[in-house]
Parts: sequence; structure tokens; C-alpha cells
Amino acid sequence: MRFNLNQERVDNLKEYVIKFLKRDLKYSEFWALKDINFEIKKGQRLGVLGLNGSGKSTLLKVVSGVLKPSAGSITTRGVIAPLLELGAGFSPEYTGRENIYLYGSVLGYTKEFLDEKFDEIVDFSELGEFIEVPIKNYSSGMKSRLGFSIATIVEPDILILDEVLSVGDKKFRTKSEKKIMSMFDNGVTVLFVSHSLEQVKRLCDRAIILDSGRLVASGPVDKVARIYKNMTE
Repeated sequence: MRFNLNQERVDNLKEYVIKFLKRDLKYSEFWALKDINFEIKKGQRLGVLGLNGSGKSTLLKVVSGVLKPSAGSITTRGVIAPLLELGAGFSPEYTGRENIYLYGSVLGYTKEFLDEKFDEIVDFSELGEFIEVPIKNYSSGMKSRLGFSIATIVEPDILILDEVLSVGDKKFRTKSEKKIMSMFDNGVTVLFVSHSLEQVKRLCDRAIILDSGRLVASGPVDKVARIYKNMTE
């Protein structure tokens, strides 16, 4: 995955268009991911470890289809549920109720499906009467809880998780992890990013380590966890 970084400051759109048309814009190439190659078998749970800026979130976005790879290819089989930026599709002026249908449609759910699952979503989010309040009045924790509750209402073949088990208070985090574990029991395949090494060891059976966009270790989770611990000590 390659990004072109602008080397010079452009103060407004007009200046950008002029420079673009004159081919006067200078870029430097930045490879967020390079020479990545791995396979996850059905039912496996792969933890993705690495320091900030190592390319973990970019990898999940590429696999889930949010970003198109600059080179190479990705093959997936089955329905993917990407839990990347919870609540990113919310509209602040809409109520929680309205945002369930808005965010749900962004995730590809039908109105009939959301009608059927509405009470279950609200119950899990623990928002109660706040479901009728505009999202702009929610705390970040409330938004994350609602986003998690909507995103996990499906039964996907592939589950992609980016730090989503750190949302809300301790009680809700425990509840969230239990919900994810129940999805594991149904044989879902998982790609999981977390800064918590203990969480990765608890939830995953295999792991990889990314360092500056490159794959530096891969294997059983206990083995890779030891390598990562040595890298970060």
C-alpha cells in the first residue's frame, strides 16, 4: 500500500488545481505496507501486533476493502464484518434510533433486518431512553457502544477488529469481549488488532508482527507474543 505525500504546502484549492494542471506538484512515496504475504484459514483467529505507525490499521482497511492495494492482490471468501472506526457513519443531528438505520445501511443491513434487530441493538448498547436523543449529545463512550452494538448484530464469516474491544467502561469492555467470543464459537475467521498483548494471546491462536509496514514474524500466538515482548522491552 503506497501513499503519495505532498512535499510542499498548498494553501487553497485554486492553488492546488493550478499546480496539478501544470504538473508542478511534488510528491514523495511512502509505503505503508510492503511485501506482506500471509494466509488465514477458515476459523483461525489472527492477531496483528506492531508499534504505532507499523501499518496495522492500514492492513485491516486493505483486507476489508476500504483501501485498494497499490500492488498485489487480496482474496477473501465469505461475508466480512469490518469493525474499524465505530460510529464513523453517524450523523450528529440524528437521534440514536435514526442512526441505527443510517449506520446499519452503511454496513449493508436492510431496513427489515434492522427492524427485527432494533430492540436487541438498543438493549446491548445500554442506552435506554437516550436512543431518542441526538448523537451530538452523546459521550464518546455512548457512541462507541452504539456503534459496536450495530456492527456486531450480524453473523459474518470474517470478522475484522481494530481496537474495538477497548470501547466504553470496564463493564462494557468485558461484555463486548464476551460477545466477540460467542461469535468465535460459531467458527468465524478473525483478523484482530490490539495494543494489548494479553488480549491477543487470550483471543487469537496465531499472530503476525508488522514493523514499518513489513511482516517480520508469523506463527503460533505464544511464539510471536514472545518475539513482540522482546521487541518492546
